Amino acid sequence: MEASPLTRQNRPGSFQPKIDNLYEQLFETHEDVEPDFNDGFWREFFLLRPDKANLRRRLEHISVDDLLQIQGATQQLFRQAVARINSGNGVSDESALDTLTVFLNVVLAKRYTNPSSEIIALLAGLDQVDTCFLHFVDAIENVIRLGGSADLRQRAVEVAIALTAGAYQTSLVSYFTHRDLFPTLMKNVDDPHHGFKPILLLGLLANYNKFEFRNPYRLRFEDFVNDAAIQKIILGLGSVCSRSRDHYVAIQEDIEEGWTLSNTLKYIGLGVLAPSRSSTPTRNAPSIDDSKDLFSSLPETDACILLSAYDFTNANKLFANTFITHPVDPNKKESPFSTFLSLTSYILHHAYRSPRSTLYGHLNLITLRILLEDQSLCTKIFSPEVFTSVRLCRQRPPFLPITSTSRPLAATLFDIAIDTVTHNLRRRLSVPLYIATLNIIHRLLSYLLMTRTRFPYHWPLLWQTLLSLLRFLTTYADSIKHDPDLPALIDTFLAILSLAVCSGDVFLPDTNVYDDLFYKLVENGHLLPRFKSAFSHLSRPSTVAPATMDPHASTSPTVLIDTLIGISDHFTSLLEEEKGKSSTFGSGTRNLSPREVSRVIRKGYESLRVPETEGLERWVRWREVDEKGLVKKAGRQAVEDAKRLVGSS
Repeated sequence: MEASPLTRQNRPGSFQPKIDNLYEQLFETHEDVEPDFNDGFWREFFLLRPDKANLRRRLEHISVDDLLQIQGATQQLFRQAVARINSGNGVSDESALDTLTVFLNVVLAKRYTNPSSEIIALLAGLDQVDTCFLHFVDAIENVIRLGGSADLRQRAVEVAIALTAGAYQTSLVSYFTHRDLFPTLMKNVDDPHHGFKPILLLGLLANYNKFEFRNPYRLRFEDFVNDAAIQKIILGLGSVCSRSRDHYVAIQEDIEEGWTLSNTLKYIGLGVLAPSRSSTPTRNAPSIDDSKDLFSSLPETDACILLSAYDFTNANKLFANTFITHPVDPNKKESPFSTFLSLTSYILHHAYRSPRSTLYGHLNLITLRILLEDQSLCTKIFSPEVFTSVRLCRQRPPFLPITSTSRPLAATLFDIAIDTVTHNLRRRLSVPLYIATLNIIHRLLSYLLMTRTRFPYHWPLLWQTLLSLLRFLTTYADSIKHDPDLPALIDTFLAILSLAVCSGDVFLPDTNVYDDLFYKLVENGHLLPRFKSAFSHLSRPSTVAPATMDPHASTSPTVLIDTLIGISDHFTSLLEEEKGKSSTFGSGTRNLSPREVSRVIRKGYESLRVPETEGLERWVRWREVDEKGLVKKAGRQAVEDAKRLVGSS
């Protein structure tokens, strides 16, 4: 009997998935040989389910130089993936989209000496770039518009985000700006789970080189009047804000627990008698150090949609109006704008923890400023018809007052501004963030003064916050005096304080609140001369910061601080005189009671002479071109977060 030609092979120690073997073949370095994979290779490659983790790991370990050596293989991968997407095969086009998302996300994130030319060489080759990318944009648009399922369409959107974010500093994004994807993307914003990704993509495209040319997506934002689509965008934005806010709450719950039998027994020292709660599952709270790290990593990457919220608000008045007035979702008991304000509160509460948090908080403050600078929108913000309840951050003391009822939106904006000032005072002060915060307070007070509206609010907390800022600026003047933005901060601060002191009787609800302002000013009067001395080098005659008020306003910062000093000295002298009178019948001076102080202050109004202060309520409208640096910085951060968002999907 003849011996069999078959030989027995040893069983391998482990089996390698077929797709991993294909990855290995594809990214193998080919010495002086142009790789040419046949149709069978690509058919099998895209019929198999991609192993995204392994593909990412392999690509991350390939250096830029090695990638450029195998550019023939990467070009074939890109072209073949586009061809499979165009084919409409239900299996291969899904695999092609997933493969392209990972491939573009990793390859475009690498550091190149000449990004545009080297990325083009990797994806298409200089001689085929137009043909290849026109086919790519056609394929992506067709899937987003005509894809058979919502999941398939969202995968195509992720590929577009991966390319846009990864190649943002190159000319490749212009292939998307030459093709109007706006109507196609608008049809996909109603997905409850992924509808924010088309909105994010539109925001990235609208910010692409928008200061260098007339960006067509920015023009689309301005002209868009489809109310139904706008409401879908706003609902998607609200959903993302709610999820992002919940990440903060997951680290530290900040809603006070109501009174229960257990709480009462613990309060009086009888906690051992409290009913057992072992049946209720509890989540272990992170340690203080872990909490710091977790808070520093927030907001999550989906916060990059806040750039789109800013752009829509800045460009489209219909969007801004709908954003404010959209009704409360009965299932979530919050309106989209309420969740936006809530997330803003949490971001700004922790803004000092990272430059990224500071940047997103600053961007949201600019969005709110744009709303306040529109007279009709500002009226709605103060209107009792738009009462709402907003969950504000109370994760660190001092806490904002708890309000159990719905309030005008303006009250929430005051709270957010106060909380921002209170919790971000650091030697290395973020001056631009404080300017943006004070601008919100200034716009709110200006509206009240111009409309002569008496607005109920916990005003003493605002006075306390402003004077705490005065104390901080005076104490740490040496640490911040070289900041180039400091003049605008000082001018805005003085304008707010002077406006409240000189015109508070117009908008404050009663005289007690106004008296409290003067009392607090007198109490901190000793700081005013020191403040003037510390920042005398910033004085400019007959003008104030353009970002704060009308440039034609006649009141200078020097006049404002002198006015405040004069008012403080006036009431201080009256109080000292009253103390002297009360001590004539005793052996020494005594402190005046609150009622006596209030009586002296009210009597002092009669003899108070305040110099003419004009233009305190004026301001210059937000102009994007004046803040190019901030907008571009926000755009770059949104791009980085979009990369991470796609990379984690």
